[in-house]
Amino acid sequence: MAQDAPGGRLSPPKWLTAGLRPQPAPVPWAAVARAAVALAAPLAVGLAAGRPAYGALASMGALSAVIGDTADAYRMRVFNIAVPQLFGAVGVALGTVVFGRDWAAVAVLTLVALVSGMISSIGSVASVSGLLLLLNAVVGAGLPMPRPWWTAPLLLLAGGAVVLLLTLFAWPLRGGVPERAAVAGSYRAVAAFVRAAGTPEHDERRLAVTQSLNSSYDLLLAHRTRRHGRSPGLARLIARLNALIPVVEAASAAKLRPVARLGPLPEAYPAAVLTLADAVERGRAAPAPGEDPAAFLALPPPTGPSERALDQALRYAAAVDAEPGRADADPDRLGRPAAPGERARRAARAALLSGASWRYGLRLALCIGLAQALVSVLPVPRSYWVALTVTFVLKPDFGSVFSRAVLRAFGTALGLLIAIPVLAEVPRGWWDVPTLALLATLIPAFSAKGYAFQTAAITPVILLLSDLLNHQGFGLVLPRLYDSLIGCGIALVAGYLCWPESWHTRIGDRLADAVADTAAYVAMAFAAAPGRDQPSRPRRRRRLYRDLSAVRSEFQRALTEPPPTGTRAAAWWPLVIAVERVVEATTATRVRVEHGVPAPPAREVAAIAGDLAALAEALRTGTPLPAPPDATPAGPEPAPAPGTGAAPGSGDDVLAPLRREVRAARAIASPVLG
Repeated sequence: MAQDAPGGRLSPPKWLTAGLRPQPAPVPWAAVARAAVALAAPLAVGLAAGRPAYGALASMGALSAVIGDTADAYRMRVFNIAVPQLFGAVGVALGTVVFGRDWAAVAVLTLVALVSGMISSIGSVASVSGLLLLLNAVVGAGLPMPRPWWTAPLLLLAGGAVVLLLTLFAWPLRGGVPERAAVAGSYRAVAAFVRAAGTPEHDERRLAVTQSLNSSYDLLLAHRTRRHGRSPGLARLIARLNALIPVVEAASAAKLRPVARLGPLPEAYPAAVLTLADAVERGRAAPAPGEDPAAFLALPPPTGPSERALDQALRYAAAVDAEPGRADADPDRLGRPAAPGERARRAARAALLSGASWRYGLRLALCIGLAQALVSVLPVPRSYWVALTVTFVLKPDFGSVFSRAVLRAFGTALGLLIAIPVLAEVPRGWWDVPTLALLATLIPAFSAKGYAFQTAAITPVILLLSDLLNHQGFGLVLPRLYDSLIGCGIALVAGYLCWPESWHTRIGDRLADAVADTAAYVAMAFAAAPGRDQPSRPRRRRRLYRDLSAVRSEFQRALTEPPPTGTRAAAWWPLVIAVERVVEATTATRVRVEHGVPAPPAREVAAIAGDLAALAEALRTGTPLPAPPDATPAGPEPAPAPGTGAAPGSGDDVLAPLRREVRAARAIASPVLG
């Protein structure tokens, strides 16, 4: 339903227009130049050899590699480009075999869609591999390919190899730079988080830290899974990243400082984190070996539990920097990766035994089967585009199916506007080379702006390359728009409306699990004696924040869908934020206990954990919450007793901030649960 805009004008609802606003993102100039060369060079070689169709196929392979080149580390880029290209080669070979055989094509593409959907649940590389397997099978079944059957797969692999070579050209000079930049970026995010302690920006900075740490750990640990043995450089980077976790926890505790009495947190603390960040990015030790970390950091004398925690955490991070050998002795907070055989078994179980895997595979197979059957019966010109559209729209890890259908239609229409003058005015031949180079530059530049803009950039490139294979020229434009609308319609009806996952299955149960894990984290946080922290607690906290990030992402997808899903997501959204604050308050309270504040009574901790467990059960069952206990006012961090560093008062004082956040979460949930 349209909404009233300022001035009484009607405007489309936010859930419909959310993805149409370009995201602020810098232009990746290196990727822009690489895309122009990678797509235009194979076509130029094909034209010079008198085989423009061969050049077009190689450029299609390069296009797939350009789209899939999303990693930062060079070793990961090899894996992210090479593995999906192999799956794509298999896909185009299967499609070529059934080209022109209508019902055989329906059967084969339906089976390929089932396999593609199921392997997509394994991980990000498997997801892209499944995408290319199906996309290239659709293209092979819909466009005439050179014979014999193995020609097209080899040409696609050759185009991908061009991108891979261009991508790795700087590896000898920049090896390790992306990994160091990622860890240094996490340090800088933490510095901003420390600086925001006790300010309105605190929650926003905490979210930025969580996202940065997730990205850095993903990069380093994925790197380690490719090289199961530990390399000294990688071990040291992981140790530096691990050393950042106590700083994050201390910064959470700094939120509770009595600013009115002590004033803002001294700038020396965030400055020290930035100094360490610069050292990480340069790949140097800071302080130098043998130098006293305390003197190097120039930290002021701590005045309370939070500052003592920051002081200790920063000294530890500096000591890890100054002693390379300490990387081997540093406790691995996230654990080491399993052996390759065990990872393979886990991947197989995820693909074959997961209900979500089968559900998505069957949904994708149904839609692809319908699309291919439709175009085999009705005369839709160049109708492979219908199944192509279904494939892109139904990628669940790329966003909401509904919003992607809307954005796909919008992006295709915009891309066709770009393609019209190209197909109508540019003569086929050598003019295609600079034209393709120019169009290729739009792909990396537009991809960062959002899915609709990426679609708008890719559409004219595919149309130009397709025209070199089927020679339809300007006649391709309107059929491609119709095909996209048909594909979006199939995805919406057969892939979205006919598979109504309940709120509890999709989001409610995941949120309930996160709240239950938070209750267990509260109990664990205060189970160890002060100063004798369990090694598993930071690991539990990181896993909990990662789970909450996944829940947050699912909510953000749901917010882009029409009512009732979008409306319900908006109502529950504050609870996600409240649970994140409960986790942070737990960590902050534990840090204060470790640095002088008296430990809370076990019965009080159990009561708070019980409140969270009751909330989790209510979320899972949809039953109303019982009335909360009487509120206990929460004050700022108590002042340390003179000469002892301990805060006066009972354990109730230290638990007050945590209790306040738990009651806020329950207050948010109660009206929604009824």
